[in-house]
Amino acid sequence: MKTFFLSKLGTILLCLVFICVNALLIANEYYFLIPLPLLLLVVYLGLFRLDTLLLTIVFCTPFSFNFEDLSTGGIGFYFPTEPLLFALMIIFICKSIINKDWKYSYHLKHPLSIIIIAQLTWILITTISSELPVISLKFFLSRSWFILPMYFFSIHIFKRGFNEIHKFFFAFIIPLTIVLLITLFKHASMGFSEEAGHWVMWPFFKDHTSYGAIIALFIPVIIGLIRLNKQHYSKKVILQIALVVFLIALYFSYTRAAWLSIIGAIGVYLLFYFKISFKWIALVLSVITIGLVINSTEINYLLQKNNAEHTTENFSERLESMSNISSDASNLERFNRWNCAIKLFKERPVFGWGPGTYSFVYSPFQDASDLTIISTNFGNGGNAHSEYLGPLAEQGFVGMIFMVLLLVCFFYRASWLYINTKNQSIKTITMMVLLSLVTYFSHGILNNYLDTDKASVPIWAMMAIFVALDCYHSKNVLSKK
Repeated sequence: MKTFFLSKLGTILLCLVFICVNALLIANEYYFLIPLPLLLLVVYLGLFRLDTLLLTIVFCTPFSFNFEDLSTGGIGFYFPTEPLLFALMIIFICKSIINKDWKYSYHLKHPLSIIIIAQLTWILITTISSELPVISLKFFLSRSWFILPMYFFSIHIFKRGFNEIHKFFFAFIIPLTIVLLITLFKHASMGFSEEAGHWVMWPFFKDHTSYGAIIALFIPVIIGLIRLNKQHYSKKVILQIALVVFLIALYFSYTRAAWLSIIGAIGVYLLFYFKISFKWIALVLSVITIGLVINSTEINYLLQKNNAEHTTENFSERLESMSNISSDASNLERFNRWNCAIKLFKERPVFGWGPGTYSFVYSPFQDASDLTIISTNFGNGGNAHSEYLGPLAEQGFVGMIFMVLLLVCFFYRASWLYINTKNQSIKTITMMVLLSLVTYFSHGILNNYLDTDKASVPIWAMMAIFVALDCYHSKNVLSKK
């Protein structure tokens, strides 16, 4: 008791000394000690509570902002998320080497893990052959500190039990709901105008498209959590309120692709609900594809006649504008970026131009007939606007194959687990993760955000959740039978 009292007194005295010294330094305009308590907290969590550090990172992600002014070579970083992820990655690697954790990690043999490791290895190989090695090295490091903590380390946390999975989702949904409320209040003060809808989410989101994509990503999760927490009244009410906020925010994001991604997720859910066989799905898709090919001339003529603009606030008109390939600058610019990605691929089909280099090298490949009023020649207009054509241009055909393999493996294994498991918790979590990733990767045809923390943190973690279910929880259920 006496030792405890002395240690407590010593801590108080140490804090008082720190406050006094820091106050004197601030008075003389020296601010370097201000972040010391936060740094010490991170060190403590890194040494003794890695699971808490992970949840802290997840909680901070919706509030993060990009330090573009501090960037070198055109790539900034998201604060505080990426510095914390980097620290967690280093600690995780060191602990894994010391404790030899890989010997007891069944999930490393999972097909999804193998593909992710191979994909990361290929990114490193194409970094060596890159047109801009420094840019590509930064891309490789950034992708590493997203994947290693949020996928490989998270599996160790999620395999402990369903409660850890719930903690992760709540740690992201609660701060994201706060961000959405702040954005909606700002937007309401401007009459929910379409023009303001492009920037009111700043500084938390760069633009309305990434904003809409992340909102859509979490709507299936919230619905699934409501079902899982139907016996917990307080959690259920919080989630229902969050769902209303998310739906309102999605509507006023004016993001066409996000709206359609939710419709796509509903369609996929109905396929599972009505237990429609894959052969019938393949047959219908084949008939639709053949019909589109046969009637391509007529369809192209109708698309050319469509002059609906995406700047309208009318819901149906904005959806209609997605097929406007005659005057909608946003759509036409995407075609410009996609055409450039294909040309870049043809120039270097095997190794590509290097991870993260697209925005720096695509400009000379723009065709004059593809240019729009929003085209740029300065490498500041963003990326390839596709999660599939981006890797094709930057990492060659192998890079795109790895991305496709990743999705095929995930959706096949997740579908198999959902159909075969009898455990309702596993079933619900698998379905909500599957539908969430349907929204993102269908959106990924038109945009790509895996270089941002707000997309990478939840997406790699959701894949980790599925692998934990597939490797550990489903095996435990089967072993008990």
